[in-house]
Amino acid sequence: MQKNILLTQTVQKGGCAAKVAATELRQILSQVKFPPVFKDVIVDGHLMDDAAVIQVNESLALVQTLDFFTPIVDSPYIFGQIAAANALSDVYAMGGLPRTALAILAFPLISMDKSVIVEVLQGASDKISESGSSLVGGHSIDDDTLKFGLSVTGYVHPQRIWKNSGAQAGDQLILTKALGTGTATATLKKQEVTEAEITTEIESMCELNNISEFLGAEQLSAIHAATDITGFGLAGHAVQMGRASNKTLQMNFKDLPVFDRTFYFIEKGNLTKAHRTNKEYVLEEFLAEGLTDSQRQVFYDPQTSGGLLLSVRKELAESVVTSLQRKNKYTTIIGEVADSQNQSNIRLQITN
Repeated sequence: MQKNILLTQTVQKGGCAAKVAATELRQILSQVKFPPVFKDVIVDGHLMDDAAVIQVNESLALVQTLDFFTPIVDSPYIFGQIAAANALSDVYAMGGLPRTALAILAFPLISMDKSVIVEVLQGASDKISESGSSLVGGHSIDDDTLKFGLSVTGYVHPQRIWKNSGAQAGDQLILTKALGTGTATATLKKQEVTEAEITTEIESMCELNNISEFLGAEQLSAIHAATDITGFGLAGHAVQMGRASNKTLQMNFKDLPVFDRTFYFIEKGNLTKAHRTNKEYVLEEFLAEGLTDSQRQVFYDPQTSGGLLLSVRKELAESVVTSLQRKNKYTTIIGEVADSQNQSNIRLQITN
């Protein structure tokens, strides 16, 4: 394998922080005339859900998604694992189970040894295998920089789909992973830490969001809405859930699960462009009085392969947390869902 290559030094930005800014993306999409959505497409992209869902029959629907990005860590094998976990997460966020994956690869054949992509593909293959799905093909091009991801297809029952539009007043909000991978990997890119020094954050990004395996039928039915927290940060994805559900999500800052050194990295100024664009995206719908700038940055922090934000019936929320803490100790209740006030456009409200 090629020696001493640091993948993060080969790209300008990495992971979900490389996404097109949400505001710019909406402006672009608003100018496109899309084809009609047929009746068997029961979830499309108009509410910014995590994946599309196509009904096959009364008991089966297909979940379809696609996700790829540039390297967010230095090790090829770990990059492959994170990219795969991140793509598979969209299916889990819809309440589905992944079944097949197609690889998307751009690779600089002249400047990078082919052993690097062998390691990336092996990392992804191992994570896909862990999910119980299969890698069935893909497409590759020769490009200036390494990019990798997956197109994933999964199964879900048409009556058991989780959307971001189903949050109900009185629901408790549960977050299943800690926040801070954006600033941690920005610190890695600046070569102020090594991968060994952010092991907890890397392990979190490699972890599958296969929460259904840890919950019973009653607990699963108590989940009214879900979304995964990725490049738009907790603020961006929570605001999208609030918009889609026509509700206000209320969170208490002290309840947020945050990695141990997240504030240290933020206060050192180790931020990404996405921190700024995520702030701009939610500016008019995000109310966070009494928070310091560093505390606000946690909400804007672009997560890669982040946790799921769940809107759960209050009576079963504690039970869901207890079960999911067997999977990830950071799982916690971070707030609740409220009806939006008349003429209010606030979709995310924070108390300290």
